[in-house]
Amino acid sequence: MAADSQSVCIAPSLLASDFSQLAADIDRVTAAGADLLHLDIMDGHFVPNLSYGIPVVEAIRRCTDLELDTHLMLTDPLEYVGPFVDAGADFLTIHLEACPEPAPVLRAIRDRGIGCGLAVNPGTEIDGMLPYLPDIDLALIMSVQPGFGGQSFQDHVLSKVRLVREEIDSQGLTVALEIDGGVGPKNAALCREAGARWLVAGSSVFGAADATEAIQIIRTG
Repeated sequence: MAADSQSVCIAPSLLASDFSQLAADIDRVTAAGADLLHLDIMDGHFVPNLSYGIPVVEAIRRCTDLELDTHLMLTDPLEYVGPFVDAGADFLTIHLEACPEPAPVLRAIRDRGIGCGLAVNPGTEIDGMLPYLPDIDLALIMSVQPGFGGQSFQDHVLSKVRLVREEIDSQGLTVALEIDGGVGPKNAALCREAGARWLVAGSSVFGAADATEAIQIIRTG
């Protein structure tokens, strides 16, 4: 895992990029200081939207050395573990809501030699995630309902971030704690103070006049 689970890392979400200029946008945020790239994979079933799939991930892999933080918003993620690993994903994160018993899928991801993650939606109780913390590399707290970019940040999820941070620290784990949804310069400090270390930012980076400044503010401002 090249990205440090304990350092603040910024993961621009490619859902907010210009797909007609995808390689150029990746180069732009890489030069601006992005630590990894966040890929939102939507199936139109688990979430009410479609995004992109394996061929696009393969294309992204060819034009960047950054780690690909691949977020599987899929009803049946197990059957796609192999194809997304082969496409170049460095992390695969599945949803507790899609996999109430996530252990087999997490094991399949880990057996392929990449990072495995578990995500929860804003309305899902955090208790279901906590038993799996020793078995994952990445805990993702959604701060919007997944499915569409550009939504407003839901402040109440910060209490979940604090609780997961306490559990990670109390158990001495090296799990990366990530937050995703509506993150930007106005609320990034709250996310960091709550204990999030990986911050997914979409329109606040890709839509910024100065991506370098936006990333720096999200990271430290």
